[in-house]
Amino acid sequence: MDVQLQIPDDIARVIQSTHPDLSRAALEALALEGYRSERLSEAQVRRMLGFRTRMQVHAFLKAHNVYLNYSIRELENDLESLKHFEETLTTT
Repeated sequence: MDVQLQIPDDIARVIQSTHPDLSRAALEALALEGYRSERLSEAQVRRMLGFRTRMQVHAFLKAHNVYLNYSIRELENDLESLKHFEETLTTT
């Protein structure tokens, strides 16, 4: 979906002084607010911003001082993946 925003020129210049790509800056701001408010998941932020990995999302969130919404279920999944990875290493 394409969205257009009308921003006064003077305000656009202020934003562009630190974020030359206004479209990307707006998209990132929407993704950050969506994640902070728990309306968007980590996977949705990844897709929205075109990141290939979760680690890219984590780095993006960290750079913007946004803490991960990490559920018990995600922790259990990660622990299971780690256990599987460790088993794979020991059998090779």
